[in-house]
Amino acid sequence: MSVSSAAFVENTLAFDLVHVTEAAALASARWVGRGCKNDADSAAVEAMRVAFDKIAIDGVVVIGEGEMDEAPMLYIGEKVGSGGVAMDIAVDPLEGTTLCAKAMPNAITVVALAERGNLLHAPDIYMDKIIVGAGLPEGVVDLDTSIENNLKNLARAKGKSEQDLVLCTLERERHQDLIARARAVGARVQLLTDGDVAGGIAACLTTTGVDIYVGSGGAPEGVLTAVAIRCLGGQMQGRLLFEDDQQRQRAMAMNAHQDPSRKLGLYDMAAGAVLFSATGVTSGTLLRGVRYPSHAPHRAMTHSLVMSSQSETIRFIETHHSIENNF
Repeated sequence: MSVSSAAFVENTLAFDLVHVTEAAALASARWVGRGCKNDADSAAVEAMRVAFDKIAIDGVVVIGEGEMDEAPMLYIGEKVGSGGVAMDIAVDPLEGTTLCAKAMPNAITVVALAERGNLLHAPDIYMDKIIVGAGLPEGVVDLDTSIENNLKNLARAKGKSEQDLVLCTLERERHQDLIARARAVGARVQLLTDGDVAGGIAACLTTTGVDIYVGSGGAPEGVLTAVAIRCLGGQMQGRLLFEDDQQRQRAMAMNAHQDPSRKLGLYDMAAGAVLFSATGVTSGTLLRGVRYPSHAPHRAMTHSLVMSSQSETIRFIETHHSIENNF
């Protein structure tokens, strides 16, 4: 395949992915503020699954809604697409189901794509994560270094004081010590109720004011975030966290011949050329939510982010939809 042909295929797939996340966002947006997070999630899953049938790939879901007996669609191992290049698919049809149910910021729909065999098969457990943006010395932060030293090294690399840094993390009891220690050295802490994919991406965008993302969250979300960080040129490390030996054995079965407790770099989680797409359901720091113009009741507007590691492109896309005709 020529360079121009490869670029055409990549661009085509990138916009195909946007259609997938848009479909899920439009479906779940009807449930914003209604207090029904399961209904919102089901609507997103169904819409996303239908949209995948229109994409010319031989896709297999490696990060999805659970095992086949746990999820009716977009389950791990499910084949999607109408045929074509063999691809791994990672999905979170509605990241932030509670955010959507409560009409809170940062609910998004997410899809990542890589050639077959290039995404980590992460079980539904926790992953410890640390993320910073592009343009910094390699290894400026490290998962095995104290938060105090990480903030000190990051401040020096950015030409800032530690008091100028903003650390983002999930507001969880398990992070109380992390939060207290970060504040003790003067850093400001931005707390998220949910949605650590958006939080991780925020650390790599100059428009958000976030300098570093730290903390434990879902391992599947960690793989999705790693794809985005690859496209953004940032740095990320992760490590799977096991509550018992059964979880450890599960991780070993999904990724044979690899130490499940090893520190993971970006390319351990997402290798090769990767694509990422997200669409806002509710407005937040990353994307605007689905909007319905008052003068056009049968139309909706979506705001999406689509990125490619191969072309190093980052596109924000606003789309105007005719709801009756398209969804």
